[in-house]
Amino acid sequence: MFESLGFDTLTAPEAIVFFALALGLAFGALAERTKFCFRRGIVGEDRRAALGVWLTALAVAVLGTQTAVQAGLISFADHRFLSPDLPLAALLIGGGLFGVGMVLTRGCASRLTVLSATGNLRAALVLLVFAFVAHAAMKGVLAPLRLSISAYTLPLEATSLPGPSALWVALIVGAAGFIALRSGNRPATLLGAALIGALVPLAWVGTGFVLYDDFDPVPFESLAFTAPAADALFFTVASSAVSANFGAALIGGVLAGSLLSSLAFRSFRWQSFETPAQTGRYLLGATLMGFGGVLAGGCTVGAGLSGIPTLSLSAITAVAAIVAGARVTHSLLNASPRTAAIPAE
Repeated sequence: MFESLGFDTLTAPEAIVFFALALGLAFGALAERTKFCFRRGIVGEDRRAALGVWLTALAVAVLGTQTAVQAGLISFADHRFLSPDLPLAALLIGGGLFGVGMVLTRGCASRLTVLSATGNLRAALVLLVFAFVAHAAMKGVLAPLRLSISAYTLPLEATSLPGPSALWVALIVGAAGFIALRSGNRPATLLGAALIGALVPLAWVGTGFVLYDDFDPVPFESLAFTAPAADALFFTVASSAVSANFGAALIGGVLAGSLLSSLAFRSFRWQSFETPAQTGRYLLGATLMGFGGVLAGGCTVGAGLSGIPTLSLSAITAVAAIVAGARVTHSLLNASPRTAAIPAE
């Protein structure tokens, strides 16, 4: 479709940078206002409200994405989420490691990206380490380990949820909506969460249909933070050698959007580490999230908010492993008197 838009000086890879930047700006501002965070919805003190926000976004993302599929705008037939070989070991181990890491750092990758721009120096350091380790797992010294774990696959005829997609959409949207409406959130907060969810199908359609160009193809992708964080780090240190892409622009947009929102609503405040032990815990968590996110094929946004709407078994398995890792780690930390008192984000 991109050819029909009439751009004379802008290529599809160039247009996708501006598109991702706009998506990131919207996500950053909305996530900062709604305190969008998967970790809080699983193990937070206000988990009921936080889960309501996340599930509202998921319901809209599922409904919008599958509507686009049924309309013939996009297809996930050749997408990695629906690969016929299910990398079960990678999903379980990677998801579990990511879940452990996000509890140790008190935030998933998306939340820490938002916090980084609102004065939270703990989150900023975690984001840098997370991006560095993710890049090492994709293309560096950790890549052989990742590939060896990913080699253990479960061959399946199809890795999408069995049965009619309309049934799964109704079940997911219905259950998510029911929980969200009983979460105690204000209507304005749920509206903000719904707008976050709408960004997912917008990104899928934008990259898979609107900006599709046979002669200059762009990756078919949506909101994510693991690979984009690594791309943003690599672009930052080598921008003269590599071009900006969807991921780098998305992260830049999220940082800018959350910064502008925190300044506009006066929620910006400097925060830092309190003890060496706390610093060590956060660095460990960042490392586990970086490797685990790549191994599992995505984070709570990449595999969760963007992956589940594809009705992919791999995305659902990864998110289930993240939840399990987070719950077990939270229980172990609370059982230890030395680690029970973890400071707020």
